[in-house]
Amino acid sequence: MTTIPTQTAPWWKHGHVWLVVSGPALVVVAGVVTAFLAVKYPDAVIGGQEPARAARGGPPQARALAPALEGRNHAATPDKATRP
Repeated sequence: MTTIPTQTAPWWKHGHVWLVVSGPALVVVAGVVTAFLAVKYPDAVIGGQEPARAARGGPPQARALAPALEGRNHAATPDKATRP
């Protein structure tokens, strides 16, 4: 029985290795870009603690929002008139 000598190439010369490595590498790069954008351009805070002040009788602007905030908070609760 004769053996055939095989020549092996380094791992980086095989195409399927790059196919396997490129997926996770691309996800890491996308995560770094997303984190950079999130830190560089943060979203503005809207509302803050105004709902709590509106309920306690805060300034007139906050009290004017109270009915809208109450409706928003109870939008998912069922209406008593529609229940059997």
